[in-house]
Amino acid sequence: MNPPPPQSPGPARPDGSTDDTAAIDPLARLRHQLRTPAAQIQGYAELLQEEAAALGLTDWLPDLQRIELAGRQLVNRIRDELAPDPFGSGIPDLGRLRAELRTPLNPAIGYSEMLVEQASAGNTAASLIPDLERIGAAARDLLAHLDNLPVTDWFEALRTARPAVTSLTRPDALALSRHAHPVQPPPEASRRARVLLVDDDPGNLELLSRRLGRQGHRVRTAANARAAIEALHEELPDLILLDLIMPDIGGDRLLAEFKAHPVWHEVPVIMLSALDEMDSVVRCLLMGAEDYLAKPVNPVLLHTRIDTCLERCRLRKQERAYLETIEAERRKSELLLHNILPDAIAARLKHGETTIVDTLAEVTVLFADVVGFTELTRRISSVELVRWLDDLFSGFDLLAEQQRLEKIKTIGDAYMVVGGLPSPRPDHAAAIARLALGLVEHMSQHSHPFPVPVQLRVGIHTGPVVAGIIGRNRFSYDLWGATVNLASRMEASSLPGRIHVTDAFRRAVGAGYTFEPRGNVEVRDHGVMPTWFLQSASRKWGPDSNRD
Repeated sequence: MNPPPPQSPGPARPDGSTDDTAAIDPLARLRHQLRTPAAQIQGYAELLQEEAAALGLTDWLPDLQRIELAGRQLVNRIRDELAPDPFGSGIPDLGRLRAELRTPLNPAIGYSEMLVEQASAGNTAASLIPDLERIGAAARDLLAHLDNLPVTDWFEALRTARPAVTSLTRPDALALSRHAHPVQPPPEASRRARVLLVDDDPGNLELLSRRLGRQGHRVRTAANARAAIEALHEELPDLILLDLIMPDIGGDRLLAEFKAHPVWHEVPVIMLSALDEMDSVVRCLLMGAEDYLAKPVNPVLLHTRIDTCLERCRLRKQERAYLETIEAERRKSELLLHNILPDAIAARLKHGETTIVDTLAEVTVLFADVVGFTELTRRISSVELVRWLDDLFSGFDLLAEQQRLEKIKTIGDAYMVVGGLPSPRPDHAAAIARLALGLVEHMSQHSHPFPVPVQLRVGIHTGPVVAGIIGRNRFSYDLWGATVNLASRMEASSLPGRIHVTDAFRRAVGAGYTFEPRGNVEVRDHGVMPTWFLQSASRKWGPDSNRD
């Protein structure tokens, strides 16, 4: 199948637009044409690996991985060789591309045909045949594109179809290709603009209009303020040349009206004045005029002032765009900072603190871990596993936020939360107790669809900690001390679906909760100690409860 030859933009429609399909870059059409079957080879090979693993066909996986690798190599090679040229002038070496793509195509075709034969010989792998045949069809389709791709005439057609680089079509590319030392452009390269010329003198209008026209500008004239305002309502110009002395409304008053308008104030204005009107000119400059020209207008000065004015306006717009981008990035950075750090800690960092270390006399630390997670990773796909974890931990985050607690981190399938920092609160233990009960309940609602049972195991302890920021490029807020270690030991020695707590936590949480004694437990690094299982709260608590 031959690729369509490069085309120029399609015929204009009645509304002045063109046929978008015909105007697409021919290189982009070719890239899409070749990459589509290559991506199909890679995608179907990935699916088949999951299906083969589910069917127990482990001996099929090496060959399917070879097909996937071939598809990935095809996609990458097409992307690299047919990447958009920032200068719009490069022509890809299609002959070399055709030769290079055949190398990964051969194993894609060969292995898919071989596996179809194997699958046809037995019933176990029969369900894999349709996808294997799709891989073969995609590979043959890509091969047909390559075999029928003209390598000579198409080059010249592509070269003539792609537009030349100009400041109008590709200003970004032109900026990249500029000489290190700026070269003064000739007069004919002046920036073209839509100019509104406002002057009550017909002779001035005629003379300036012709001069501006010779410089390549498109000029609209207005003999008074009313005509100028009507022109602005119909079309917004790039520049206004405004006479200072007008018969109905003075140029300075008209300028003030322009600058007070929500849209017109962006249009630069150059005042036209006689040499004896400098006080009025200064007043207009203070009101927002860009520049002035003395009458009679010198053609060279007219050309230079207009170019300078338009360039200044372009740079100001560019600066505003940069500032808006910087502000947007700053907001994103602040949002990210607040997502990974407690608000109080993020505020301290923004105010210039470089070392943040706090010692807190009493906080409550909770660790939670998913029991059965390792087995679950072997039974479901990685995509399904990550989606489930994201949903589970998002629910955990919501519960922690409702209790105004700080999530410290997740480590794989483990979850760590603390109450009582960075700002101390008297009910930190009770808030953690409410969270723990909520986590176990939330887990029970999200474990039923899986082939292996999964439950949550929770451990809690109350005591002193040291908290602070570590890292320079990637900040991390973390806790240290025996309290953290003991809370982790409580989780490790807990039972599935249970909340294992220390006696210190039981005393700190106060009344309102039911505990089941577990007895004395040997805890590594801490010896034998009495521990408890938190069972329930004796009264209901709302998400905003902040008292024990």
